[in-house]
Amino acid sequence: MSEDYTNIHGVSIVIPAYNEEGAIKEGVQGVLDVMRDSGFEYELIVVDDGSTDGTPEILETMDGIILISVPENRGYGASLKTGIRRSRYDLIVITDADGTYPSERIPELINECRRYDMVVGARVGEHVHIPTIRKPAKWVLGKISSYLAGRQIPDLNSGLRVMRKDLVLRFEHLLPPGFSFTTTITLAALCSSSLVKYVPIDYHPRIGDSKIKATHALDFLILIIRTIVYFTPLKVFIPLGGAFFAVGFTKFIYDVYIGNFSETALLGFLGAVLIWGVGLLSDQISRVALRPGNFP
Repeated sequence: MSEDYTNIHGVSIVIPAYNEEGAIKEGVQGVLDVMRDSGFEYELIVVDDGSTDGTPEILETMDGIILISVPENRGYGASLKTGIRRSRYDLIVITDADGTYPSERIPELINECRRYDMVVGARVGEHVHIPTIRKPAKWVLGKISSYLAGRQIPDLNSGLRVMRKDLVLRFEHLLPPGFSFTTTITLAALCSSSLVKYVPIDYHPRIGDSKIKATHALDFLILIIRTIVYFTPLKVFIPLGGAFFAVGFTKFIYDVYIGNFSETALLGFLGAVLIWGVGLLSDQISRVALRPGNFP
């Protein structure tokens, strides 16, 4: 992809909001102030995702935004997709409404996106406030994702990023309605050889309660594996088959040593062959599905 964005005609900023009355005004106004001084032509789209607190009333009093109100809560990813479909520019900026991401860095990320398909604000700066309970799961998921994607991923699910609209539309059918939107678009971009750059940013303490819970870690893991299987299935099936083969081979050596052959070794070998066979079939299906022209 890597189209030259030397001349940026404008950017569409999409902010999803759900029950953010304590932070929404300052968060949105901060983005407006930054963009007014940036020199970029822009539009700011705020998607109220069925908020039940004072968020809708606050947004209705704000100037300079395009407000999309959804009657019921559908999820973070669904809100982003709604805003992106409504956008009129080819460059999309997403950020959160809770004041955690440094809005003053948005123009820098836009400039970095001139020759990239996606630029991500990685939360690895000097001042990063991530709840301690989420750090172990975040580290494990990051390591698994980096291995499966074949590239170091400093921040798997950062909510501050700039990306090409056609990149989002290309993989829209894969993007879930929940919090896994950012994780999926990250893996989809990397696995499709899109140009992705990470820029270190700070991450401020959140105003209000986080919508992401520690129990979501399993959901993220399942989604990571599902996305990788879609793009590069052999990265999952080869190691899994190798584990079965190792168990079968170890048991076979032990059986030779004690002179008592069992079916465990045979099951291990058969399991490995079956898993590798399914992996090869999945790889062929993936190659056909990912051919140019097969995307919606």
